[in-house]
Amino acid sequence: MTSPLRWRDAMERALYGPDGFFVSGAGPAAHFRTSVHASPGFAACLVRQLEMVDAALGHPARLDVVDVGAGRGELLRALLAQAAPELAARIRPVAVERATRPPDLPPEIDWRPDIPDGITGLLLATEWLDNVPVDVAVHTPEGWRVLLVDPRTGEETVGPPPSPTDTTWLTAWWPPAPSPAPSPAPSPVIKEFVAAEGPDPDTNSLITEATGGGRAEIGVGRDLAWAGAVGKVARGLALAVDYGHLRESRPLDGTLTGYRGGRQVPPVPDGSCDVTAHVAMDSVASAGERVARCAYSLVSQREALRALGADGGRPPLSLASRDPAGYLRALATASAAAELTDPAGLGGHLWLRQPVGVALDAVVAR
Repeated sequence: MTSPLRWRDAMERALYGPDGFFVSGAGPAAHFRTSVHASPGFAACLVRQLEMVDAALGHPARLDVVDVGAGRGELLRALLAQAAPELAARIRPVAVERATRPPDLPPEIDWRPDIPDGITGLLLATEWLDNVPVDVAVHTPEGWRVLLVDPRTGEETVGPPPSPTDTTWLTAWWPPAPSPAPSPAPSPVIKEFVAAEGPDPDTNSLITEATGGGRAEIGVGRDLAWAGAVGKVARGLALAVDYGHLRESRPLDGTLTGYRGGRQVPPVPDGSCDVTAHVAMDSVASAGERVARCAYSLVSQREALRALGADGGRPPLSLASRDPAGYLRALATASAAAELTDPAGLGGHLWLRQPVGVALDAVVAR
């Protein structure tokens, strides 16, 4: 018989243990579609962001680009391919990932399990924080209680009260909804499905109707993870891109869910699926701001990418008669940009930009 675990411990083992979901198999791209995988336009916008950081730093001889939660290095490869030769020659790319180095990764990309110190440049965390393990709490008549989970089945039981630190976080960042509470507005999708089947019908309450359980994912570990990442930047920008929520619109029943083979599935922490939850982005932002000691920017991906040049508008029909091939290329680019900026999908993700030692206005496109 397997003893129940706190969700944080179960997630850590299921995702990053010896046979964990993220350290074995084909990697995230085989199971869900992120902005990185959706279109080269995402990398093109990040190149423009990197150019702004480079200019703010005075075009240093070495420009660090550190991708935390790098998957198989897809984003760094795309950035190196799309950057101008003069910029690409100065980039020092570092992939931070717990999985083993892919055999086909270009040799110029450093691969390591930990974030390096003294970064001068850009730290990227695209859909990293959502996989930082969290404990889950449920609000009861006696107050918050931690949920325990059977890692074989996903069955939950009510456990002890949260620690004082976790209770303080819940009080500050996830106050229980008044009862009765209206159903929250639907959140943007977590990850695009790779396959067309859609979610399993018994997937958790992120998809099915909320049960009114008053669940919350405790974000202390994510706050610490982001603060630690920001602390590794000597000068430059730390950028987190993730699906998240804010204090005034926390989901009533939490967002914990699973992904496997392109489908959303129940979050069973047995290593067979991704286990993820939306990020309390305002809490994370506050933690990073305390380390950097300067203001941050938090906007939707739709707003961020449009400011960086992503335009989902269709090309003029007149182009089709003058340059049919060019029209088709422009149409494909517009379609990809529309997917990246769709507010009901990837465009609903949040961009958290935390400058360190540079002015916020210098690294945020308007």
